[in-house]
Amino acid sequence: QVQLVESGGGLVQPGGSLRVACVVSGFTLDYYAIGWFRQAPGKEREGVSCVMSSDGSAYYARSAKGRFTISRDNAKNTVWLQMNNLRPDDTAVYYCARSPNWCDATSGWAIGPDYWGQGTQVTVSS
Repeated sequence: QVQLVESGGGLVQPGGSLRVACVVSGFTLDYYAIGWFRQAPGKEREGVSCVMSSDGSAYYARSAKGRFTISRDNAKNTVWLQMNNLRPDDTAVYYCARSPNWCDATSGWAIGPDYWGQGTQVTVSS
């Protein structure tokens, strides 16, 4: 069955870095866009970044541009989100999601995700 499993979350100080991973199984990663989303307590889930299946083009939400980098290795069935210069308002549960559609270039969101991982907690605090 289709599965997405996130890992790599944790506690980091402001200004620090963290890399979270999304390992997928049950489908061929080559054919799907993958998006990263996050949800902070009391807030709605929001898109952070998305990487296309066709050419690996990457897109970012305004909050992530210049600080986060998304990458994928289809042979390893893995998508990473490298997060640098983290801020307390980056604190959230981070989810990866599969999209059979595309990434929205303006917002950085994966469009119409159909499967989600269980999430990994990222806490930015001193």
